[in-house]
Amino acid sequence: MWEAVEYTAVAKYGALTAITVLSIVLLRKWIAGGVCYSRTRLDGKTVLITGANTGIGKETAKDMARRGARVVMACRDLTRGEKAAAGIRLSTGNGNVVVRHLDLASLYSVRQFAKEYIATEERLDILINNAGVMMCPKWLTEDGFETQLAVNHLGHFLLTNLLLSKLKLSAPSRVVNVSSIAHRGGKIHFDDLNFERTPYNSLVSYRQSKLANVLFSRELARRLKGTGVTSYSLHPGVIRTELSRHVETWFPLLKALLTAPSILLMKTPREGAQTSIYCAVTKGLEDKSGCYFSDCAVKEPAPEGKDNKVALRLWEVSSQLVGYTEEH
Repeated sequence: MWEAVEYTAVAKYGALTAITVLSIVLLRKWIAGGVCYSRTRLDGKTVLITGANTGIGKETAKDMARRGARVVMACRDLTRGEKAAAGIRLSTGNGNVVVRHLDLASLYSVRQFAKEYIATEERLDILINNAGVMMCPKWLTEDGFETQLAVNHLGHFLLTNLLLSKLKLSAPSRVVNVSSIAHRGGKIHFDDLNFERTPYNSLVSYRQSKLANVLFSRELARRLKGTGVTSYSLHPGVIRTELSRHVETWFPLLKALLTAPSILLMKTPREGAQTSIYCAVTKGLEDKSGCYFSDCAVKEPAPEGKDNKVALRLWEVSSQLVGYTEEH
């Protein structure tokens, strides 16, 4: 009798364990989201990725290298960049991976980078504007801009425009802008972009910069129609990367509480890079230029991300702020 009871208990425990494991596997699969299945080769093509030494930027660089591309990793920290590049060369067998210095918080650095790139590189087939900062304290850049606006939007805006000639010469080519679902509820505060007159809120600022990514990508697509250069914005997902370091610094307990759940409920950098990779290499996306993607599929951006008038105004204001003109 006791043996029967024990057997029943073991069976129930085993069934419960199996259901739990299956549930975790299915949850992880759902959290991981879309996967880029394209086998497109990039031999003879050049891919430029900002912030490529860590997180999804590094994983994107690794994928591009596996496809045979020449990969230019634009990084602020050259030491970390070189270390990441060495690892990518070793793991992919592609020695055509180089590191160049780029500080998106400095317009001077952006201009120097673009000047050097144009002088030394023959092509630019894919530009992936990946680098970013998230919810940092109120810091001003050397140019006097609020850091999240400067790094996430203005730096990439200037970089992309300065490299347009190279993109057009390499057409068909693509610009991929890494935004965030945080653009929802965002607003471009034209009357106070740098929070000089209103109290600084790191989340409000972050949302503004991510909305700017979507609007910039949309307006860029409109302006480049017919040139062979296409533009895409995307939400990579909620990812376990260094991007959240400022939030964790403010709330140390939050980091401790989220460490275990994050393994289950957040994407890995490799999973988070999938939509960037999808937009960069998937064939037949030309008619989707200006669209917003998530989990390797076209998704509807927030209404504020589809406002063409705001997109045009943002372009004009951004041009003035960074000192960019068509005749640069």
